Formats: sequence, structure tokens, C-alpha cells
Amino acid sequence: MKRASLTARVLMLASIWAVIALVAIAIVISQLYRANSERAFADLLRAQLNSVINAVSIDASGRLTGAPQLGDLVFDQPGSGWIWLVEPLAGTEGPRLGSVSIGDAALPAPSQQAVPFDARYLRYYPAMDPAGNLLVVAETEVDLDADGRAARFRVAGNRQVLDAEIADFSGNLYLALVIFGIGSLVVNAVAILYGLRPLDQARQALGRIRAGEADRLDGDFPREIAPLAGEINALIGANHRVVERARMQVGNLAHSLKTPIAVLINESRDMTPAHAGLVRAQAETMQAQVQTYLDRARIAAQRGSVLARTEAAPVIDRLVRVMGKLNRDLAFSAEIAPREVVLAMETQDLEEALGNLIENAAKFARNEVAVTLKPAPAASDGRPMFRIDIDDDGPGLDDAGMAEAVKRGRRLDESKPGTGLGLSIVKEIASEYKGDFELARAPSGGLSARLSLPGLAVEH
Repeated sequence: MKRASLTARVLMLASIWAVIALVAIAIVISQLYRANSERAFADLLRAQLNSVINAVSIDASGRLTGAPQLGDLVFDQPGSGWIWLVEPLAGTEGPRLGSVSIGDAALPAPSQQAVPFDARYLRYYPAMDPAGNLLVVAETEVDLDADGRAARFRVAGNRQVLDAEIADFSGNLYLALVIFGIGSLVVNAVAILYGLRPLDQARQALGRIRAGEADRLDGDFPREIAPLAGEINALIGANHRVVERARMQVGNLAHSLKTPIAVLINESRDMTPAHAGLVRAQAETMQAQVQTYLDRARIAAQRGSVLARTEAAPVIDRLVRVMGKLNRDLAFSAEIAPREVVLAMETQDLEEALGNLIENAAKFARNEVAVTLKPAPAASDGRPMFRIDIDDDGPGLDDAGMAEAVKRGRRLDESKPGTGLGLSIVKEIASEYKGDFELARAPSGGLSARLSLPGLAVEH
């Protein structure tokens, strides 16, 4: 499973938080501005309404008189949506007074039950003028003299003007916040990338160790990462010491066992032919098995080393060339793609595994042996894998024979020389390096030995 980048996580969280914060700020500021604008619009209508009330009176005949001047030409423009209107109520005679913008048209009003007056004896309600403008109307009723003669005063403002101002402010606000947000994201990205740069340097240093280009984690790390680098270097040093100690113990064991086995083989020469052959055969088998287990111990000690690396192409080319000289009656071929493959294993282990497989193929091949290296599906932990196929055109094996062939010490053809340990050794080597080994039928009808091994990289 592909792991997410720490840098990507931090950038994503910072970006999400910045977007959420900016959207919340935009909504709050926009709503506050809308509320304040609507309040200011209502105050303006109330002030204009008071101006109309102060400019209108009633004469001796009971007729409305006055010419309110509100200081805004929009009240003199027909269809502007800005209107003042004074209408006589009971006891008041004569025509109504109104701005030029309303003319003789009527301005509808809801009932007082639908929109009641507030504590100031004012009420606000929406309306539509004859020109189709959406209005906000401020209305009140005022007694004009001591006889109780009254009039209804109304001032209307164009709601679309208010909405246009709010929309214009919101657009400018959103544009400013978008610019600010983009700038903040860029600054945050630069700060995060700069802050996490030492981690990337540590990753590159570890990559050099895995590639065998360095044997310790070198770099000028900040104090938060320096202890981790020190612990990694200490772990690498401890790994080296474990490997060297294991190699020394394996060497000591090899020397301690080789001499007694050699003595048994030499002493068998003085025995009767029947006993000598048996002792020599068993001693040689013991020698081969001891060497096999010593090699497995060495592999186990080296398996955890991050410095194990082998270029596959030179090893394959060398083995094919040697086996071609030893078996001049056979045609050996090697197809390696890509040739820059680096395997995560020791050179001698790759040589031993491939040597066993190519030698085994040469024993049973009729005319040719083909070696192929190609990429394989990645391992479950994401490591690159490569597969090496050794195909021969011999008689091959059935499924039961393939299963039997990889068992330790089993020889399916006693006419061929060997101890029966070769394929089991290959299987153990593949297992120790977390690879795989299997037998299958080759395209030519013979046997195909398929060895899957982990890779480090493809060098360029």
C-alpha cells in the first residue's frame, strides 16, 4: 500500500484549514455587512420619512400642503424606485401629495394585521412599484392638528440598489480573500517545505545507505532530528558488528568441521572397498550438508544488512559464459532487461543460486539453456521484485516430480552426479531474502526454474 507523504499531509491539512477559515471569514463579514447595510438603509428611510413629515402640514380648509425637498434627485426621476407619498386619512380632505417618481400610480400596502406598527409607530414592508422595482417601504401615520386630522406618510427606497451595493462589496471581499488565501497557501507551502527539508535530507541519506553508497547517516540535521540520526547510525554500527561476529563464528565452525570430515575421507582409503565407498559417500554428503548450513547461517546474518547489493547482469553473464565453456555441446543465452537491475542480496548467494540452477539445467538440456531476467510484480511491502527464469529443453517433470525435486537430498535421476541439495539450497536462499522459487514447464517443453528476488533499484 502506498503511504502518503508527510509533506503532502501537512500541506493538505494546512490548505483545508485555510480554506475553511477563509470561507467562514467571508460568510461572517458578508453577513455582518448585509445586516449593517440593511440597518443603515432602514435608518435612511426613517430619516427621509421624518423630513417629509416636517415638510407637510394641513391648511384651514383641511387640505394637505407642503413640498418636501429630500435633497436627492432620484425622487424626481420616474421609475427610480425612490418614492415619498402622503395620503389623507379620515377628516383630511384634498388629493394626496407625492414625489414625481410615483406620479399618479398607487403604491400597495399590506394590512396592519399582516404587518403591524412597532413601538415607534413605524412599520417596514416590501412592495413593488409600477416600474417593477422591488421596494422597501417605511410607513407611519401622523396627526397634523389638534382636531385629529391625520395623514399616512410613506417613503420607499429601491431594494435593488441596496442589493447591488451588498453584492459589489461581497465580490470585492471574496476577491481580496481569494488573493490573500492563495498568498497564504504559497507562504505556508514554502514554510512547510523548508521546515520539512531536513526530513527529506534524511530520507536521501537513507537511500544512499540502501544503495550501498554510504555506510552511515551523514548530514547537518536540526536538533529535533539529530537524535534520530544518531540512533540510526548506532543501529547500523550494531548491525555491522553482528554481521562480522556471525561471519567469524561461521568461519570458525567451518574450520573445526572440515578437518574431521577430511580425516574420515582419508581413513576410508584404508578400509575394504565395500566399506570405503560407503564411508566416503557419507562423509562427502556430510561435507556438502555442513557447507550448505554454514552458507545458510551466513545468509541469515547478512539478510538484515542494508548494504547487501549485487548488480545482476555481470553475475548472469559470467555464469553463462563459464557454463558455456564447460558444456560446449549446449547453446547458452541470456536476456536481461533492464541490465541495470541491482538486487538486494550478497553476490556469492546470487552466484550460488544461479550456479545451481544453470548447472542443473545443463545436466538435462538437449540443445539449449536460456536465462531471462525481467521485472516482477512488487512485493506486498512495496519492494521492487525481479524474476530470473532458467529454461532448458530437456524432458521436464510432471507436477509431482516438480514438488519432489525441491525437497532436500532428493535426486530424481540417479544417473546424474550430485547430492540432491542444489534445488533445496536455491529455495532456502530465496526464502532467506524474502523471495520465491518454483518450478514450471518451459515453453520448449523442458523445465523452467523461476527465481524471484527483491531489488534495490534500477541504476541510471
